[in-house]
Amino acid sequence: MEKPKRVPAFTPYYTEDQAGQVRAAFKAAGLQEGDASVSDLIVRATMREVNRLQRKYNGGKPWPPVPAGGLRRGQRTMDEMRQRDEGK
Repeated sequence: MEKPKRVPAFTPYYTEDQAGQVRAAFKAAGLQEGDASVSDLIVRATMREVNRLQRKYNGGKPWPPVPAGGLRRGQRTMDEMRQRDEGK
């Protein structure tokens, strides 16, 4: 029997408040929106944003996929957080 392919995974980092809101949104509207799980909600919302970015920055076309391991892992550094906050 062939071993099933592993699903490439991401682990988004949420603050407690953000995570609470994600759970609340799923609990309040997830089933009505067709989401069977919080993961479904997160994937659907993320792909909607990916599609928006593709339209804005790539002529509406998909980018070539980046393979697993092709991005830096982990949370932002303190310097990256500071730069992000200064850009607001």
